[in-house]
Amino acid sequence: MVHMSLSNEPIAFRPPAVPLITHTPYFSVWSAADKLTDSETSHWTGSSQPLCGLIRVDGVTARFMGSRPRDLPGAKQISLTITCTRTIYEFEFNGVGLEVEFLSPLLPDDLDLLTRPVTYLTLTARSIDGAEHEVEVYVDATAGLAVNTFDQKVYGARQRLNNLEVLTARSADQPVLAKKGDNLRIDWGTFYLAVANRFVSIQSIQDSKVSRNSFISTGKTLVADDTRFPRDVWDGSPCLSVSIPFGAVKAEDVSRYILLAYDEEYAIEYFGRKLVPYWKRNGQQVSELLESSDSGYSFVRQRCQQFDRATEAELADRGGEKFAKIAELSFRQCLSAHGIVEDFDGTLLMFSKENFSNGCIGTVDVTYPGSPFFLHFNPKLLRAQIEPILDYSATPRWKFPFAPHDLGTYPQANGQVYGGGEHSEDDQMPVEECGNMLILVAAVCKALDDKSLAEKHWTTLLKWAGYLMQSGLDPDNQLCTDDFAGHLAHNANLSIKAIVALGAFAQLCRMRGDETRAQIMQSAAQRMVDQWRSLAFDGDHYRLAFDRPGTWSQKYNLAWERILGLKLFPIDLIDTEIAHYLTRQNKYGLPLDNRAAYTKFDWVVWTATLSDSRKTFESFVDPLFHYLDESPSRVPLSDWHDTETAKQIGFQARSVVGGIFIPLVKTL
Repeated sequence: MVHMSLSNEPIAFRPPAVPLITHTPYFSVWSAADKLTDSETSHWTGSSQPLCGLIRVDGVTARFMGSRPRDLPGAKQISLTITCTRTIYEFEFNGVGLEVEFLSPLLPDDLDLLTRPVTYLTLTARSIDGAEHEVEVYVDATAGLAVNTFDQKVYGARQRLNNLEVLTARSADQPVLAKKGDNLRIDWGTFYLAVANRFVSIQSIQDSKVSRNSFISTGKTLVADDTRFPRDVWDGSPCLSVSIPFGAVKAEDVSRYILLAYDEEYAIEYFGRKLVPYWKRNGQQVSELLESSDSGYSFVRQRCQQFDRATEAELADRGGEKFAKIAELSFRQCLSAHGIVEDFDGTLLMFSKENFSNGCIGTVDVTYPGSPFFLHFNPKLLRAQIEPILDYSATPRWKFPFAPHDLGTYPQANGQVYGGGEHSEDDQMPVEECGNMLILVAAVCKALDDKSLAEKHWTTLLKWAGYLMQSGLDPDNQLCTDDFAGHLAHNANLSIKAIVALGAFAQLCRMRGDETRAQIMQSAAQRMVDQWRSLAFDGDHYRLAFDRPGTWSQKYNLAWERILGLKLFPIDLIDTEIAHYLTRQNKYGLPLDNRAAYTKFDWVVWTATLSDSRKTFESFVDPLFHYLDESPSRVPLSDWHDTETAKQIGFQARSVVGGIFIPLVKTL
């Protein structure tokens, strides 16, 4: 991508993968290549979900999306721009410029729009050589978007709404919410391709090769449908296609758009209750969804453009142009790794999926790193993520004195499955999750200026605070959020989390008017800080673990010191750590600790915010920009990479990248 910076100097940026359609863990399509024509588009898991785009200029055809038909040339890609809500490609072919814009209107403060599972694909053609050209454009989507694997049988169908021509694909079996796990695609509900009938388009349901060859030959897809259904996707790769005549194109822009949508019908199973997607909570039908999306196109697009410009300026102001590009790439990934529903009593619920981690749903130590995004853009969404954990913890099923790790495996939130589940303390994260929950509840209550969440769950929060008072200063041999590194006793960074969490709990006490308990908790946290310094000090830095001299680690949990305004840890301690980190950097970032060369992308940005110096912040963030720009791992942003090779270690497309927005979160 070439993006003009505020200083008019071009910043070259090649993202490892490009977001195209981004709504939920199931409706999420990406391009993992430098050019949109270099490869087939795919689901975030890497499984093929092909979209094809062809342009015909004066009878000659080229590809602008997808790598097939392989015997066709690819239009010349001029640029790629990624904003928070849009991905924009510019192409040139035979004297015509073509702009291809994918718009997923994920505006966090408008829940109806945020949860609307519709991506606008806008196509804009113009003559760039001064001549007039006859232009037709073709787009298709295979029925593979509606199944988990291509050996599953599908149906294709069409319908006409008031102002739209609509094609659909759906699996034959419709196993609604039946599968749970990580490396899965949706195989229930219905995929939609719709186009306004005022564009005089032709739609078709055909084998992809037949449909594309028809357009190449005639400039039109076939009128007649292939009705051999049900059949599996491997059988001819049936696709939904549309050809749109642009007519005689001159220098003025000629634009058309297509709606790409998915109706999950049911999105989440929550303790046995099957819940519809949020946009359907009041009984809205998919026909209404498509028609309102069509009629609101211009207004929605204008709102998204304004939001993108304002957010880009804010990001650049806080962290520089490279930081802005990282955050813009992360924006849609963060939101689309969640499902949003409303419970039967009207409670807003938001569930993360641990993409390419273990597939868990509602994981506390996924919500924690992603929380800065929601604190900045809409704290109600953060409340919607932690309230299900609090409700679960108050039931007889959760019998432990510490907080849970998760609520199940996506999309089934029926109880913890990680480690010992509900049955034993084996491989749990007691200090980690108690600390996370107390910090998050305090942050939400302060951001919303509303103590009701804490009031409702005070007995549970008090229990967790007591657990940290007893076990948080010097944690025993247990896992933390960086569980891939294994168990670790006397973890200094985990101890910081416990101390900060007690400081956060003291603030909750004050919000409730309990000054006596607040003073007790504040004093306890301060005493723990003094003990921590003695236990962790290692000369010019602080240790990874209290009993391991010569070690070091990122103390990223200190970021909440400033966000919550705790003033527990002295500034000289933070300055000492920052100075040491600067001596430990590799080409592609600061390692997580001394044990390995890998790092966690989000934690590095948290660590960078510990410094008041813009130069120091950029010295930590710039290597992350180069990691994304140069990584050979062509996947949606991976938050776990090698700082020497820029290769992905694991994880991709996770919501934790919301943590990158932490510089935007002011003191609450």
